[in-house]
Amino acid sequence: MSSQAKLGRGCSRAGCRSVATMTLTYIYADSVAVVGPLATFSEPHAYDLCVMHGERLKVPHGWSVIKQELSGQEQGPSDDDLMAIADAVREVAMTPITSDSQESTNSQSAQTQIGRRGHLRAVPS
Repeated sequence: MSSQAKLGRGCSRAGCRSVATMTLTYIYADSVAVVGPLATFSEPHAYDLCVMHGERLKVPHGWSVIKQELSGQEQGPSDDDLMAIADAVREVAMTPITSDSQESTNSQSAQTQIGRRGHLRAVPS
């Protein structure tokens, strides 16, 4: 096992063996490059960068860069982020489940209805 695997993901720049500390993503529609804390998981369209390559980042003419300052103390989501997620889950849980199909009263008693919430679907086992 290499020392890189023990320390974390490596920098995405070719030939660089430094440990990645930040993640770069692009918003092509807005011509924006976003550099923030290292993503939890490696994503196919995101680039993990070391400190040196993150500081030396160059973008095409006309593009802007948004850099979130890395304090090193922030690990994971904030309390406000967690509360927003919990509130969203509670709100979805409170909404009634609607039926996807029009079933007759005879078939309703014989089969379990399939409920749907937004893009999620409960499928009977």
